[in-house]
Amino acid sequence: MSNLLSCQSLAKAFGAQTLFKNVDLVISYGDRIGMIGPNGAGKSTLLKILCGLEDADRGKVVSQRHVRVGYLAQIDIFDEEKGVSDNLFLSLEGADLDEIEKYNRVHTMLSRAEFTDDGRTAAMLSGGLRKRLSICRSLLTRPDVLIMDEPTNHLDIEGILWLEKMLSGTSADSPSTYILVSHDRTFLENCTNRIVELSPVYPQGSFEVKGRYSDFLEERGRFLHQQEQDEERLQNKVRRETEWLRRGPKARATKARYRIDEAYRLQDDLAQVKERNRAISNVRIDFEATQRKTKKLLEALGIGKSYEDKRLFANLDIVLSPGSRLGLLGRNGCGKSTLMRLLAASADETGLRADTGTIKTADGVRIVHFDQRRQDIDPAQTLRRALAPEGDSVIYQGGSVHVVSWAKRFLFRPDQLETPVGQLSGGERARVFIAGLMRQPADILLLDEPTNDLDIASLDVLEESLHSFPGALVLVTHDRFLLDRVCDRLIGFDGDGGVAYFADYEQWLDAMRERENGAGSAEKTGKSDKPLPQAAKKKSGKLSYIDQREYDGMEERILEVELELEAVQQRMDSAETLADPGALHECWQELQRVQEVIDGLYGRWDELEKKKLDGAS
Repeated sequence: MSNLLSCQSLAKAFGAQTLFKNVDLVISYGDRIGMIGPNGAGKSTLLKILCGLEDADRGKVVSQRHVRVGYLAQIDIFDEEKGVSDNLFLSLEGADLDEIEKYNRVHTMLSRAEFTDDGRTAAMLSGGLRKRLSICRSLLTRPDVLIMDEPTNHLDIEGILWLEKMLSGTSADSPSTYILVSHDRTFLENCTNRIVELSPVYPQGSFEVKGRYSDFLEERGRFLHQQEQDEERLQNKVRRETEWLRRGPKARATKARYRIDEAYRLQDDLAQVKERNRAISNVRIDFEATQRKTKKLLEALGIGKSYEDKRLFANLDIVLSPGSRLGLLGRNGCGKSTLMRLLAASADETGLRADTGTIKTADGVRIVHFDQRRQDIDPAQTLRRALAPEGDSVIYQGGSVHVVSWAKRFLFRPDQLETPVGQLSGGERARVFIAGLMRQPADILLLDEPTNDLDIASLDVLEESLHSFPGALVLVTHDRFLLDRVCDRLIGFDGDGGVAYFADYEQWLDAMRERENGAGSAEKTGKSDKPLPQAAKKKSGKLSYIDQREYDGMEERILEVELELEAVQQRMDSAETLADPGALHECWQELQRVQEVIDGLYGRWDELEKKKLDGAS
């Protein structure tokens, strides 16, 4: 396997802040590398150094002769007045290709990207289509190594799946070797065969595992566990050596000089391991709830909304109760954010209103809305004032927290407090916005793309906090991993005004493909296509939505009850219970009751399994 590109001992700093140092990386033919790391670790900077767009402070980048390197930047820059195909032709200027080959490449790529040359200029494209066009442009030159910085940004789920198909294809347009930065965990799992993490938690500043993202998580867990054990072992050795050093000059004189040097070296090693282990820090996200016990927080009946002559959705019913976890799925521009704004405005008399239907909320319901536009933060405002608008402390969960402690909770350093918000990274601004939401007690959380710009560690903590939030949640995100882990039902938009409930995003995608296939057949037969039905069409071999939810949670439920049975059995076997006939009888009755519940659950599991098999046959 030939090495196409390599870097040796790269280091980069901005002012007093060191991004990374001693980074070694080899990119060989066939490598599909995913690069991850906390915000501010220098991932984007390292990609620019690999492309020759930025210089390293130390180290060097070596490439084979005639290796073509392509670069997909986070920001999509085009000739805004030119059309889609013209922008692609511009990227081939100077290429050693005749006009026929250029024409074939451009129009083949437009077809694969599902673009129609309808006269739109680049300035008229949505964020998702601009990203698709940018990806097409980076693939058009067929680079030997493609370097991509956050390629899924602005893409909806269908766009991400399209990109996955492009990257895994075998045609000349699909790259054989690439390195990409992404925080999309499902995308990393599907598209990479090697993961590299930049982080100060590692001795060399980075950690590399061959395999998928799931393989990386296992290896990383083992490494960090071993590093924690190393700290404990070093602490014990340093304690013994320190005691020896404190015995005085006479005792030290009886030892060899190398033993004294070794004691000080151990202290240095311990300090370094401690520093690395303390670098394992996450944003602390814990949304504050009102602890309301109302069964029904919000009820929407038959709501619909249109803009000009385009219907976004119609006849939509939603009920939100404490513990509800609802996800919204659909292409960009289909109406997800509009629905979120409708729900956000339902608790007062101002804001967006539905064209049809009604939305009722419980008395005094508290709704907190995370808007993906994040326009509420003044870029000239200091971080201190953005985190604590009313002074040097914030009120959180009934107590006062100083702004320095509050900032540390979101991984901000005290010396950053006077920094204007406009100078913060995208991930840091997202954390400022979340900090503001956390100060507001909520019955209903409306989160519109909360994962944008968050690193993977922050995403993990966000997921945990959403699981523990006792109120209702409505979530819009393109992060399939988060949708799968958090939401128990989904509303899918078809883009033509149709909406339906689905069990997961795969079911929604199947319905969309089925609908598009039907549209293709309708074109041939002259029949019109229909929007998605109000109830999702059940796939062959699948249970109903309610049964599927019950089936998915059955194993966990049985485990819980079996643990309860084990606890009752232990209580029954204790000496205290055996000495008390009344307590023994109560334990026996409890044991019988729990055993009956377990038997019933296993019976229901078999029944659902049979229904599933019958549906597939």
